[in-house]
Amino acid sequence: MKAISVSNANYIDGYKLEVEFNDNKKSIVDFEPFFTSHSHPQYNKYKKPENFKRFKIENGNIVWGKDWDMIFPVYDLYTGKIN
Repeated sequence: MKAISVSNANYIDGYKLEVEFNDNKKSIVDFEPFFTSHSHPQYNKYKKPENFKRFKIENGNIVWGKDWDMIFPVYDLYTGKIN
């Protein structure tokens, strides 16, 4: 059994991404609850839609920032539940 990884992601609207995994499953992941409950200054810049949209896929995960300022466990993305 191979490890689950992110193969593609598309911005939908607000803080929602459609995430596709290497097993062809797709999930809609809403990051708004995460931003609402985590007020760490490190994440504040990603609350701006133009910065939130600047994600990339690296090593099978969705990351933000040059040094992976924001990253989530792939399993959480897979289940669509960001904490």
